[in-house]
Amino acid sequence: MDAIVAVYEDWGIGAGGTQPLVVPEDRRRFAALTRGAAVIAGRRTLEDFPGGKPLAGRVNIVMTGRPEIEGAVAAGSVEAALEEASKYERVFVLGGASVFMAMFPHLDRIFVTKIDAVPHSDAYFPNLDKNPDWELSEPGEPLVSENGLGYRFCVYIRRK
Repeated sequence: MDAIVAVYEDWGIGAGGTQPLVVPEDRRRFAALTRGAAVIAGRRTLEDFPGGKPLAGRVNIVMTGRPEIEGAVAAGSVEAALEEASKYERVFVLGGASVFMAMFPHLDRIFVTKIDAVPHSDAYFPNLDKNPDWELSEPGEPLVSENGLGYRFCVYIRRK
């Protein structure tokens, strides 16, 4: 299973349930990578999607205590999310922080957009550069977004 996440220099991923700084090119990469796949997200992350609705062109698995979410499969536990995800060839964990942590033991590859900034964050992703279980397989080239933020697309893989 894969994850996809945008992190700031301090591995922050957001504040107040949203991203304080956005790289438009990251959003386009996110859409291209996840289109046609199953995605796992928490309820608060779902609420941050456009219109607060499940993402089109994907099977949306939402980890929540709610029994039903229109346009998505509600999963009340990690086990339920994993069971639903097992039906699909490609699965991406989208967050937020508690969903990333719950699914972390099940991840094999993580697509990371590293953004050269440190806005206020109240949610963090584990620092993969300091985790001996993970290796940077694609460091990415330094790029500058159309809104002037520096960033790079990286890929980490779990060491066997």
